[in-house]
Amino acid sequence: MSDTQRLKAQLRNTLRRQRKALSPTAQNIAAQALLQSIAALPLWTKAQRIAFYLAADGEIDTGPLVDLARNLGKELFLPVIGDDNHLQFAHWQTAATLSNNRFNIPEPPATARRCPLAELDILFLPLVGWDLSGGRLGMGGGFYDRSLAGISGPLLVGLAHDGQRLQEVPQESWDIRLDFIATDAALYRRQGTADYDGSVLPGEDDASV
Repeated sequence: MSDTQRLKAQLRNTLRRQRKALSPTAQNIAAQALLQSIAALPLWTKAQRIAFYLAADGEIDTGPLVDLARNLGKELFLPVIGDDNHLQFAHWQTAATLSNNRFNIPEPPATARRCPLAELDILFLPLVGWDLSGGRLGMGGGFYDRSLAGISGPLLVGLAHDGQRLQEVPQESWDIRLDFIATDAALYRRQGTADYDGSVLPGEDDASV
């Protein structure tokens, strides 16, 4: 294990304990407050194809945001882990029966329509820690980093509790960077990107995205 990997593991353990210690009331308040941050997100109004994830392990609850997106008539997708450990994104219909994968994460059925990553408008990503440079500390499986390598198209938005912010996320060469981080306190644009006008993705010319 490299020094960077060791530091990531230490930060991951600390931040996971902190978010799992939040009370149900605090989680509910955070989930509702997240909606205000999302309302300020460029592209949110006109976005149609949006990838979500099902919150677990103390992650900020995506339930209210999912309900909002459905009420607005947007198409929702969930990640499906392939045999090659790359993510595909399957259409998540309201009445769909989800089945647990090998990691006990619920996924849409195998018959659900897939949307290529590059055709998604917004991709909401789970995270353990984040920084203002768009650094993302995940759970360590590398599924999103692996799947997003060389891909441009969707706006990459991390969802988190504001308390998961770090001064700096340790980075490795394959780590993707987020365009925005939406929390229960604010919407943060990745530092170093030009203002976003809804037509060109921030960081589009940045090889780190």
